[in-house]
Amino acid sequence: MSYKRWILCSLLLVLGFSTACKENQTDAGETAVLRLGMVPFETGEELLKDMQPLIDVIEKGMDMEVRPTVAADYTGVVEAFKNNQLDVAFLSPAAYVLAKQEADVKIILKSERKGKATYFGAIIVRDDSDIKTLQDLKGKRFSFGDPISTSGHIFARKLMLENGINPESDLEKFIYSGSHDATILSVLNKKVDAGASYADDDKGMSNAWKRFLEPADYEKIRVLAYTAPIPSDTISVRGDYPPELTDRLQKTLMDYTSSPEGKALIQKLYKFDGYVVANDEDYQAVREGFEAAGLDLKEKLKTEAP
Repeated sequence: MSYKRWILCSLLLVLGFSTACKENQTDAGETAVLRLGMVPFETGEELLKDMQPLIDVIEKGMDMEVRPTVAADYTGVVEAFKNNQLDVAFLSPAAYVLAKQEADVKIILKSERKGKATYFGAIIVRDDSDIKTLQDLKGKRFSFGDPISTSGHIFARKLMLENGINPESDLEKFIYSGSHDATILSVLNKKVDAGASYADDDKGMSNAWKRFLEPADYEKIRVLAYTAPIPSDTISVRGDYPPELTDRLQKTLMDYTSSPEGKALIQKLYKFDGYVVANDEDYQAVREGFEAAGLDLKEKLKTEAP
């Protein structure tokens, strides 16, 4: 498919999976085309341009045309799976759990950083704060990120509840900032007393505040507590995708992302180091996290969540 055609489809698909691109869909039994679903973390045009090297690799490895589609949010990708409009998609942990529940997709890979296929949520305060324990959060102002953020809300809320802190009744107030950087700035600037964000590890080596703040400012942030490990982002295929093609796709992606060129691209796109084999059991903790937080996946998963 031509680049111009990709752009046209992406713009239409950001508004929903448009019938204007139905000519690019194949029946379930056909294998000449691989239909790839993505959610934009940048504009549809930029995403397709940045993804082109990976698309080229997949086309060569699979010996078939790759037709990418860009949805407005993860719910759109899940609906496309349900309607047999996709063969494979990049999904966040929460989006994968929903897609498994609603469309019976099959996970094939999960991302890894520094040899680990997990990351963490972190509850943070200013270093000069008098908050020393989770119990000290009672009566304080708190910032979650997006309501469906795995690290910025779900696992942080679960951690608080496990430690006897009910956000609805024990905090003075809480807000949803909408993003990790907004939460971090709210804590830094004392708009709130504490907040929830993400960390690539639980040793303080790599995290959101180091990514978003200058050294003089990120040193003002202190971790009050880390959540349990969170399984990382996924690549999943439709449940009835042919096993031989599933194996070929898995090998193609793993081989490429283990090469220097592939590692560099994945780092640029997603801040990952590569992919490893995954299975559904790896994401039970996410299901339990949503259940503990009292959230309905199908209702809440409307936008991208880290």
